[in-house]
Amino acid sequence: MPDLLYEKNAKGHYAIFTMNRPERLNAQGRQMALELEEALRGFNSDAEMRVGIVTGKGRAFSAGADLREMAERNTATAEIEALAQQGKITAEERLERLRAFQRRRGAWHGFAESPKPFIAAINGLAVGAGMERATDCDIRIASTEAYFALPEGKRGIMAGYAIHHLARVMPFGEAVYMMLTGEPMSVQDAHRLGFVHEVVEPSRLMLRAVEIAEMIAQNAPLSMQGTKAVTQSWRQHGMDESQRMGAWVSRYVMSSEDAKEGPRAFAEKRPPVWKGK
Repeated sequence: MPDLLYEKNAKGHYAIFTMNRPERLNAQGRQMALELEEALRGFNSDAEMRVGIVTGKGRAFSAGADLREMAERNTATAEIEALAQQGKITAEERLERLRAFQRRRGAWHGFAESPKPFIAAINGLAVGAGMERATDCDIRIASTEAYFALPEGKRGIMAGYAIHHLARVMPFGEAVYMMLTGEPMSVQDAHRLGFVHEVVEPSRLMLRAVEIAEMIAQNAPLSMQGTKAVTQSWRQHGMDESQRMGAWVSRYVMSSEDAKEGPRAFAEKRPPVWKGK
């Protein structure tokens, strides 16, 4: 069974991307990333597809990254960094091993980089990378059963996409509070803060997402793509500097003992034991 369902509606000129791991609350792993990248390439190159809708199967939008995979990945990258620090591999070898590991992971470039508008139909919990996936969309609507959280700090790691983007779609102080405390945010607060455009009953969520997609699809395609290009230009301003800083900090945080302990403790359903190193 695919980890991602991709369904096109030719008449309405929209496509639905459904994260399809309901038994794992749509945790995002390597396979989903690869399938999503392939679907997105097809969507971007299809002139009949003008709007994308992103949602989750079952009771969750997405519980975030697959922490089992993350624990293995953090351990592997930490080992590469340790070899480099001990002088057992050169800087060039370190970089090549990290790049090879990234290729095996499966790359995914996101909805923000698509020239076409994306709507997040948030059907349930959106946690960690799940909230970040919603953040990556242009418009967010949510079910009354949705809630949000960025608990990476509780796992010994850092928010990835959100640390660069969240404060651009909601008030700065609220974004920082979420990332530092890891506390959840209700769908009502998400709406109040402007992160979510609209809150609807669960039975209305996809109907409303389709209504919005069809409204956008009825407009001139180039006009919609031009509007997204300009708004994304503002949203992405200064992003290169932010990501360079993030990569420098993340190198040390993500190769720490705590970064291995957090996901491992979560997977083993026990409290983490932090070492601060």
